Amino acid sequence: MEKLSIKDWAEEDRPREKMILKGVSSLSNAELLAILIGSGNSKQTAVELASHILHTAGNNLNALGKYSARDLINEFAGIGTAKAVTIMAALELGKRRAQAEIPQCETLNSSRKVYQYFYPLLSDLPYEELWIALLSKANKVTERIKISQGGINETSADIRIILKSVLSALVPGLVVCHNHPSGNAAPSLQDDRFTRKLQESCRLMDISLVDHVILCDGNYYSYADEGKLKDDSCLGGGAMAAGRK
Repeated sequence: MEKLSIKDWAEEDRPREKMILKGVSSLSNAELLAILIGSGNSKQTAVELASHILHTAGNNLNALGKYSARDLINEFAGIGTAKAVTIMAALELGKRRAQAEIPQCETLNSSRKVYQYFYPLLSDLPYEELWIALLSKANKVTERIKISQGGINETSADIRIILKSVLSALVPGLVVCHNHPSGNAAPSLQDDRFTRKLQESCRLMDISLVDHVILCDGNYYSYADEGKLKDDSCLGGGAMAAGRK
């Protein structure tokens, strides 16, 4: 059976025309992706190719966001450099929009909120980063600061840089968050040592270490929820289980 091109479809079924007629929300993820790639290959229309790409990524846009340009080019016939870069650019814009929609005055009064606040920043990274959020007395975020970037297995964090950031901003507390690209949210011995050292340093400076959250894609670990920050302000309990898929 001869493959029909999208031009042979009814006008209301073509992704671009459907968007104009019915609005962007009427399109499926495959149709939106098809608009980005523009054309298919010798065996698939743009929508079929887009559906194939999404299926390979488990129909999960977060999983697709972890593909590199080389992955897309090597794995899918009809995806060249220009199309791969277009897909990656669109996904990055979506990620940045999610970040922009989080106001700096966000109240981090549970570990779940800490997870949601840092998720757009850290969930797709293939290496570790460590961030802090400076908090007011009401646990409202006054500033978000990247402290360090490490390799695949570890992040190098300088306690002095963290304390300087808090003292310079004249805020009473902070939360710490870093990611585990491995997908295992359980803290390492190094994570425990760092948290203990930071907690002791904060106590000496009368600063409240509210929580240290280790973030993965769909899962997280909270030192506060696990009772490991008993001498500091603790966040609402039970959020670790809520963060798991």
